Amino acid sequence: MNNRDPLPDNETLQAILSRKSVRGFLSDPVDPGDIRRILHAAARAPSGSNIQPWKVHVVSGAIRDRLSQALLQAHERGEPEHREYQYYPVKWREPYLARRRETGWSLYNTLGITRDDKAGMKRQHGRNFAFFDAPVVLFITLDNDMETGTWMDTGMFIQSIMIAARSLGLHTCPQAALCNYPDIVRQHLKIADDQIIACGISLGYEDVSHPANQFSTSRIGIDEFTVFHTALDGEAS
Repeated sequence: MNNRDPLPDNETLQAILSRKSVRGFLSDPVDPGDIRRILHAAARAPSGSNIQPWKVHVVSGAIRDRLSQALLQAHERGEPEHREYQYYPVKWREPYLARRRETGWSLYNTLGITRDDKAGMKRQHGRNFAFFDAPVVLFITLDNDMETGTWMDTGMFIQSIMIAARSLGLHTCPQAALCNYPDIVRQHLKIADDQIIACGISLGYEDVSHPANQFSTSRIGIDEFTVFHTALDGEAS
């Protein structure tokens, strides 16, 4: 190993590599001071011209419970879900369709949900609206007149939250599904109409005994998504 290789005990790399979408949390409370530390660190995320476009709503306690109940009731009633922006491609194609299916069916298999178990699928989807039992959920918003670059900035901020959480022994689950009933979220959190809800992030301590947390997503190798542009021997670099 040379001095440019990442060290196995490198805390930053371990925080990144141990991050996963946890779908089963303990009810143990999260220290409000830790939440502030996470957000203070995440605020160092880069943004174009340093405009820092993100806003955060930290939800816990009785407000969290009322919001969860309202979302679950909408889900149980079968109310149509809609986001305020297009998250996925309008038309799926390979290799993305295969990756999506692998993730979905692998999770269902871990939970013992078969392909014809529609009730089981709906029940698992509904777990999103219980925040997978996490005691805290963060809603990330930004001004609705922002463009693509600002969404990239907000994505880096969201990733920074998740990595900072891992550094404190906490886990997260970023959830686009929490944008599926934006009117309900707006009503409970008093979010202004000029804000768009980008995602929710469930936050807490992992329940390592929960079956869903035995599932781990795969990753393609770096040579599948990377091109190294280097000079050939004898050529000027």
